[in-house]
Amino acid sequence: MTIKLLSLSGSPVRDSSTDILLQEVALAIAQELPDDYEIEHTFVRLNERQIMPCQACGMAPQPDFCFYEDDMTSLYEKLAECDCLLVGSPIHFDTVSSQLKLFIDRCNCVRPADFDNVDPEHDFLKILPRKRPGAMVLVGGENGWFEGARRCIAGFFKWVEVVNEGLVEYRSPDFHKYGLVRDKLEKLAEARELGRKLADKL
Repeated sequence: MTIKLLSLSGSPVRDSSTDILLQEVALAIAQELPDDYEIEHTFVRLNERQIMPCQACGMAPQPDFCFYEDDMTSLYEKLAECDCLLVGSPIHFDTVSSQLKLFIDRCNCVRPADFDNVDPEHDFLKILPRKRPGAMVLVGGENGWFEGARRCIAGFFKWVEVVNEGLVEYRSPDFHKYGLVRDKLEKLAEARELGRKLADKL
């Protein structure tokens, strides 16, 4: 059996603490799964993708996910097919990074507006067929406010049929240095524990 895992990093910095924690969660998932399972892990650094902002078209793009063609086109398929979703971001002005927010906003039409009144009880149509487990990684300063970013990703998870199974939150003591979490054994252990929890859900 193949498990498709998608990790989205909103960090603008390669090998950042966000990247490291996402990788730790993913590694624990792979190690915890039974031997007859294979894991297909796609790790996406959104900073390295060309993603235009949502244009608020006001029309449903069906049968496609969006009217516009850019690097989101292939990522929509990855999102729709994944069995588990990991999302990580540094805290920028009390919310997620612009890299991650671009991705989230472009997923608006994953639930297209119900212009034809197919479901009178809902303004939007549910087109993703199943719920999947997922988790968050957030990295900020020692005095950072994480709740804005958590709420943003939590709302996104609901929109794309992902059940939030947990959060790893890391407060870095020095924003001038990248990847400091690699020396924080207790935080790496927390990430691996979250990965084991996700594996149980798969």
